[in-house]
Amino acid sequence: MRVLITGGAGYIGSHIVRDLLDTRDYEILVVDTLEKGSEKNIFSGTKFIKGDIGEDSVLESCFEKPVDAVFHFAAWKGAGESMDFPEKYSLNNLNGTMKLITKMVEKGTKNFIFSSSAAVYGAPVTLPMDEDHPKNPENYYGFTKLMIEENLKWYGKLKGLRFAALRYFNASGYHPEGKVLGLEKTPANLMPIIMETAVGVRQSFQIFGDDYETPDGTCIRDYIHVSDLASAHILSLDYLQKKNESLIVNLGSENGSSVKEMTDLSEKIIGKKLNYTIGPRRAGDPAKLTASSGKARELLNWKPKFSTTEEIVRSTWEVYKKEFNL
Repeated sequence: MRVLITGGAGYIGSHIVRDLLDTRDYEILVVDTLEKGSEKNIFSGTKFIKGDIGEDSVLESCFEKPVDAVFHFAAWKGAGESMDFPEKYSLNNLNGTMKLITKMVEKGTKNFIFSSSAAVYGAPVTLPMDEDHPKNPENYYGFTKLMIEENLKWYGKLKGLRFAALRYFNASGYHPEGKVLGLEKTPANLMPIIMETAVGVRQSFQIFGDDYETPDGTCIRDYIHVSDLASAHILSLDYLQKKNESLIVNLGSENGSSVKEMTDLSEKIIGKKLNYTIGPRRAGDPAKLTASSGKARELLNWKPKFSTTEEIVRSTWEVYKKEFNL
């Protein structure tokens, strides 16, 4: 089997590549611009193309030989940035993805595993959030993910495309055995920001609000380990091949941890106090977001193995320690 992984040198994509190399005898082609991805995440045993899938020549190179499945991670993911630069997200997330899907149809590739997001839901109406929760994105990033999902449904009906849309909650952690070492560039998520503060890349970080209706006043989120996300992607490809039908599922731990809890645990595991301040709430930040992942458990026989908060912090700190020789 030959698989294409777009954005495969990035944070999540590289973990899927690593797990495929370790568990499957596939021919793996990775394409990445390396704007966000890392050369450290280009593993031996893969073929690598440096380029943008929005460019016709790059896409043509990806499909020079028949491709059985595509794992798609090549997208911008900054929720706040998407509100300031929607055109950037239109060109890459929407146009780039549609060009990729069009090329798949042209070349006869039927299996598409899509990196979607819980951002398609917007503010929670009910908790935990299941796949039937109302879809009302509060940022343009979430809107792009939802629009791609809607297009995938139409391409399934019209062109026979089989797809898995995997709605992540808060992806965190690093490979538990330290097999992925490339750090995120300009991260916007809590754990890498904490780690950058711990190693001195940042002087401090800010917790946005401590007056929410939660036990310690800070926001509660569902943190899912990236290696658990990786296993769900591989199981999704198995599902598409065996069942010949598409699926849309949430991927979360179903447990909520507050920003303060994650900060305190990080201080304990790192062994030092961290510099941070309490700032005002951010617009659009709900007090609590947690997933219902029952559908993924049922359809994929998937169960998170690494998504304890301790393992998330430990595995992240190990990679940062190695990078900064600590």
